[in-house]
Order: sequence, then C-alpha cells, then structure tokens
Amino acid sequence: MRLEQRRGLHAGYVPVGADSKACIHCHSEHNGEDFAVIHWDQRAFQHATTGFNLEGKHAALDCTQCHNTQRIVAAERSLLKNPAHSFLGLSRTCTSCHEDKHKGQLGANCLQCHGEQTWKPRFDHAKTRYPLTGDHLQVRCESCHTPGPDGAIRYTGLRFDRCSACHSDPHKAAFAQQTCESCHSTGGWKQTSFVARFDHGKTGFPLLGKHLQVGCQSCHRAADFKTPIAHDTCASCHKPDPHGGQFVARAGGAACEGCHTVEGFKPAKFALAEHDRTGFPLRAAHATVACAKCHAPAGKATRFKVKFGQCLDCHADAHRAQFAAAPLLNRCEQCHDERSFHLTRFTLVRHDQGRFPLTGAHRAVACMECHKPRGKLEVAAYHFDSLNCTTCHEDPHKGQFAARMLRIAADGKAAGCEACHSTKAWNDLVRFDHGSTKFALAGAHRAVACESCHRPPNLERKLLAVDFRAAPSQCEECHADPHGAQFAGAGRVTRCAECHTAMKWRPSLIDHEKFAFSLKGAHENVACKRCHVLRREIEGEQVLFYKPTPVRCDVCHGNGAVAGGS
Repeated sequence: MRLEQRRGLHAGYVPVGADSKACIHCHSEHNGEDFAVIHWDQRAFQHATTGFNLEGKHAALDCTQCHNTQRIVAAERSLLKNPAHSFLGLSRTCTSCHEDKHKGQLGANCLQCHGEQTWKPRFDHAKTRYPLTGDHLQVRCESCHTPGPDGAIRYTGLRFDRCSACHSDPHKAAFAQQTCESCHSTGGWKQTSFVARFDHGKTGFPLLGKHLQVGCQSCHRAADFKTPIAHDTCASCHKPDPHGGQFVARAGGAACEGCHTVEGFKPAKFALAEHDRTGFPLRAAHATVACAKCHAPAGKATRFKVKFGQCLDCHADAHRAQFAAAPLLNRCEQCHDERSFHLTRFTLVRHDQGRFPLTGAHRAVACMECHKPRGKLEVAAYHFDSLNCTTCHEDPHKGQFAARMLRIAADGKAAGCEACHSTKAWNDLVRFDHGSTKFALAGAHRAVACESCHRPPNLERKLLAVDFRAAPSQCEECHADPHGAQFAGAGRVTRCAECHTAMKWRPSLIDHEKFAFSLKGAHENVACKRCHVLRREIEGEQVLFYKPTPVRCDVCHGNGAVAGGS
C-alpha cells in the first residue's frame, strides 16, 4: 500500500512496477530464525530518505522517542506483523506526537504558527479579524486569551466588538451615551481626544501654568468627572501642607499664593523684600546666600523657621571656642559683620586695650603672621600661654643671653628679648649697655661697629649667627702689632695696654725713664719722631724702629747727625 501511495522509505528505494526481486538488495532470507533481515547503522541513517526530514528540535531526538508502539496509528497497526519491531506506522501530523494545547480551536496544521526550531509561535495577529494596534501590542497573550469553562485557553469566540468587552467602565456610566473610542484610542488611555476638545476655562477652575500639565485623573480621581471638586485654596488639592504648618501664623495665613504661583512651586516669589519683613532681614553677604544654605533641602521636612539669635546658630565656630569665655561670649558681631568674615572691626585701638599692645614695628605686622595655627589647634591662635618675644620669634642667639633675658624688668616680668632690643626695630639696641659686660666700651671703641669685634662666621653680613661670648677682650686679639714685636714679652705677645689707651692711639702712656735713655733736660721737648726715624723691614713689614736707638750724642748731634742739630 505504501509503495502504491509512494510514501515512506521503501518508495524511495523500489521503482514503480518492480516485483519482489527488488527487495533482495536490502533483505535476505533463509538464513535461520535469528538472522537479522536487514543490516544497517541507525546512527548513520539518513532520515530524509523516508520523506520526513528531521530538522530543528527533531534532529536531536533518539529514534525510539518517535518509533515506538504507542505512536503507531491504529489504522496502520493491523497491517504490521510485529509492531514492536517496526519503524513503520507513524503519522506525519504534529498532534500524533504532540498534545494540541488549543483543543482543536485552530485546526490540525500546527506549522501555520509554530516551527520545528522552537515552540514559540510566529503568529501574526494582524491577519486575524482583530489586528493589534497601539498599547494592545504590549499586552500579554494570556491577558485576553483566558481559560474557558472547560479549562482550555480560548483562541476563538472572543468578543471584541466594543472596549467594554474587555475593559470595565472607569467613568461609572457617566458617558453612557458615548463610546470609549469617541475619546480614547489604543494609543494610550491618557491620550484622549476629549482633552483637546474640552475647554476647562469654561469651568469654575481655568487651568493655568503647571496645572495644564496635570493629568485629569490626578484631580478627577477614579475618573469621576461629575462630582464637584473643592478648589477654593491650594490646600484643597495639595495636602498635606508641605511646610508642616510653619507659615500658619504668618500675615495672610498659610495661603500658598503668598509665595508660590501656578507657574511652578519653585522658585518661590519670596525674595529679599519679603525676607526683610521677617525677624531676620538679609544684609550684605547674607543677601547673596542661596536659600538652601540656611534652609537645607529635606523635602517636606525642610525647615524655614530656623534659629538665628546668634551667628553660631548657622555658622561653625571658626575660632574653636577661643572667644567663648567672657567678655566676648562668642558674640561674633563684636568683631565681624555681614559684609565679610575677613573684614573685622577688631582695630589697633582694641588690640592696644588687650594684653599685648602693638608698638613699634609690631603695628605693621599682618595679623596672620602672629595669629596662625599653633600646636594641636588647627585654626589661627588668638590666645597665647606666654607673650614673650620667643613665642613668635626664634632666639637667633641660641640661648647666649638666657641669664640676661631672665632679669626682672620694671613691670615685674622677665625682660626677655627687650633686655637689649625694642619693638622699633631689631637692630635698635639702645637698651643694651655694653658696660654691663666684661668689656665696657670706652674711648674710640664706642665708635667701632659691632661686627668689627663680633665677626659673623662664613662671611655672613648679619650678626644672627655670631657667638658673642667669643669676642676678644685684649687689644692684641683685635689689633695687629705695628711695632713688629719690638715690645713683645713672653710668648712674643705685645701688651698694647702698657703704652696705649682706648681713647686714641696717640699719645702713648710710655714712660721713657724706664728705658736706658732718660729724657731729662732739653730732650723732654724733643718730638719722638726727631729721634725715632729709622724704618726697617720686620717680617715683611716696614715698621718704625725703636730698638736699638742711638744713645751717643754724636750720633744725633754734629756733622752728619741723623736727627739734625739740637
């Protein structure tokens, strides 16, 4: 029968009109009961030769998942001698293997919607009597195709002649004389043609500003357009009060329109002029501060009634409680005002009334030079444990005058640096008395510059690194010996003070009577240079020669005398 109908595997191998001899190409017999009639490899079998090509999900199935006695069609079963050993008798219809989920509602041709690659349908709803448009395209199939009385999903017999077949009437029959599509479309429930036609200005509440953007149902809740809506005040719709009753006691009550308009809740029309009528008028820099700086945005919890009795109610204490005690008590306005925090009213006069009056060069020093962070304090310091110079100034003398600085001054306090210096200038040393040292300045020494004796190291030009205690105290330690050691004593040291004084180099204090040549008589009036005229080179220097000086009369007096006649 299959050969006559030209279907199945045999129809592809046996020509039309062939006799039974054609079978022996594949089958053999008379080889015993247990001999396999056919020899074939199921894994290499080309199923397409049967006329039913395995594609998609079918290609991965095992043979026995389809070729089993349960799937053999009843009409074919009677033709098979041994159905359990046969690959014949299967139907090519989908429902012979797969359950018809649609219960026959869509016919037996599953392939018109489904394919062998996936069960998901390639159904085109546009080809039905109800093409899907607008928002209907986004609706899930099961939202409309619900189970029927028999529990099967309904794909036919659904009503779609009017919207109410699926949608309930949100207007509660208020528009019973009109169809839904007279106002609405599948493009969206909220996009109605009714809005374009309806003039809200003819009602008791014309829509202006932001109200034009409000959806109808925001006011007409549950789509009830018949019941009147209270609209005498903003609070009729806008509840609860977003400010939590902060403005109830305000002049004019809590009417929203006192600060806001229908053009938008923000910005408010509460400007400087309105703020000046509050308990805190905005002046100078405060007038440029954004509202949110004081009234920190917190949604409905935003506070507009804030503390403002003291500056510290809003501002952090920039001085870290340095002025918390009396007399200032953290009253910022005693030094600052609204113009600028850095422009203070703390003048030189007020500074002079404090513990540290500014005198001399201190009056020209910038505030931050002294008032800067110190120790653990991270802000400028205004209180000091000690007002000594060394609190701000480093001791350039490295403690050389510590004992002098500890001496008590006229005010009963340690003199400190002011034992020698003044605030007029660092090099103003009028308070220093050299006479109080081991080397009092007398005579010509008073005119000598400090650095001539207190010499800076490393060719420096200032006295900052000088060791004042190392200054010489003997003449010969500063002055070179102009006599070439003619008067040197032990250790070849010339004791200048034996002949000279600090008043000036000449005249000397030398007593000629202590030497071998007395100046008695006329010699007392002879100038030194009349006898001491010889110069000789001593150690590379030309010096006036004193030893030995001629003592015989004929050397100075007479013909060829060195000093001329007497």
